[in-house]
Amino acid sequence: MQSLISTSPISSSSLQSLESYASLTASFNLRFCSLRREVVPLSHHKHRVIGAASKRTRKCVSAASPDSNGSPPTKFDYDLVIIGAGVGGHGAALHAVEKGLKTAIIEGDVIGGTCVNRGCVPSKALLAVSGRMRELQDEHHMKALGIQVSGAGYNRQAVADHASNLASKIRNNLTNSMKALGVDILTGFGSIMGPQKVKYGLDNFITAKDIIIATGSVPFVPKGIEVDGKTVVTSDHALKLEFVPEWIAIVGSGYIGLEFSDVYTALGSEVTFIEALDQLMPGFDPEIGKLAQRVLINPRKIDYHTGVFATKITPAKDGKPVIIELTDAKTKEPKETLEVDAALIATGRAPFTKGLGLENINVETQRGFVPVDERMRVIDAKGNTVPHLYCIGDANGKLMLAHAASAQGISVVEQLSGKDHVLNHLSVPAACFTHPEISMVGLTEPQAKEKAKKEKFKISVAKTSFKANTKALAENEGEGLAKLIYRPDTGEILGVHILGMHAADLIHEASNAIALGTRVQDIKFAVHAHPTLSEVLDELFKAAHVNVDEPKPVAV
Repeated sequence: MQSLISTSPISSSSLQSLESYASLTASFNLRFCSLRREVVPLSHHKHRVIGAASKRTRKCVSAASPDSNGSPPTKFDYDLVIIGAGVGGHGAALHAVEKGLKTAIIEGDVIGGTCVNRGCVPSKALLAVSGRMRELQDEHHMKALGIQVSGAGYNRQAVADHASNLASKIRNNLTNSMKALGVDILTGFGSIMGPQKVKYGLDNFITAKDIIIATGSVPFVPKGIEVDGKTVVTSDHALKLEFVPEWIAIVGSGYIGLEFSDVYTALGSEVTFIEALDQLMPGFDPEIGKLAQRVLINPRKIDYHTGVFATKITPAKDGKPVIIELTDAKTKEPKETLEVDAALIATGRAPFTKGLGLENINVETQRGFVPVDERMRVIDAKGNTVPHLYCIGDANGKLMLAHAASAQGISVVEQLSGKDHVLNHLSVPAACFTHPEISMVGLTEPQAKEKAKKEKFKISVAKTSFKANTKALAENEGEGLAKLIYRPDTGEILGVHILGMHAADLIHEASNAIALGTRVQDIKFAVHAHPTLSEVLDELFKAAHVNVDEPKPVAV
């Protein structure tokens, strides 16, 4: 998701753009659970080649005016105003109300943000379909369970409607939950006019004791790629499933690209991955990535190109297919030109921070991200924290995951309520909802080794297979691995990585252990129901060997 070599020259400006693309791609993917990119060999497969928001608004509230930007107000319309009603803003708003804060949330698009409307939620609806299609199409798997199935098919529009209806339902749930708790939903684009002053819509001004920026992100599209929303699309368009192409190229092999490859191949498409770095799935732990390639890539109608840029992508038109020009990432020399039915751009996401009025408070973004400290306090151009201003979620770039945004928002509200709180981002789990799933929390093995070398300690690795789990075998889903990285001298859990059935659900025992500081020598005594998949983690922790001296019994 090839091989006449294009002879057209590439300008120096184009090469600079490509280098920027590679840097940004690496940056975005590294932010995903702080994972490191590693290297695997290039595959040589066959391929074709050619040379709602609430209506309640407040208009011109007297506590703020457009002519008083320089000095902070002395009285406030709200205790807290949140700019952006995605998952992060919603989580912060609900926690603020629980803490007794008068709260308003501003949304210029639709409640729920990217996750609910164009991301996590509708994608899981499509993946639910792909999972069932994949199972029904696996004749060997069905026969092993004694089930006979023939002629499994799908209705594209019904599948698309399922995704759309789910997004609508969750969006309404979020909206109603805020209304029920008394959160004021203000409609319009929000921007900061000065200290503790916010404008929304055309001419509405309000003040707040504290402000949270939660504006999220948008798909990142490298220069040279022409998106028409039909044959060259981002994830925003692809989730509508307006058609299922016979052959689709996916630019980027991170978790977004990998999930879409799962959907498209289950629905009958051939996929070609185009990856700028030297390995597919470069954000995952290398051992997990290698297994994922064997399970999720090699058996399916997927081929790939690594170490190349998609220099130029032209949408299909006038009866011609989508044209993709590839360039070697290292030499910058032209390589192949691909001809496909569609292309999905999955090169990461860029912060949505333009037009926020940050210049009014002397804040400069860093590659679009709002700089913050560990408590999500916004940092100005001089390196000082801006009083009463915070930024959470994708807009700050610390960890571009919806649940991380929500956790950051809750952390900020804790601080506003008088309780100091710092979120441990290494305890925030991440998941890729392929079939089987991949999940992770904490450090990869290379990251742990680097940390151990720097801080002068040793690490150990424990592993367990799903093939040893009764529930997995009962489901005929024994393909999978769980991996624990820990300190043998203290029992500290540094990272856990899982590939296997329901990995996204299993990871939370490990993430909670990291968050609570639970050591391996303690958690291995936890009891797990039998037979359940949770025993994969039980066996994993029991496989670890910690050198901490046990307390000697006291004679009485």
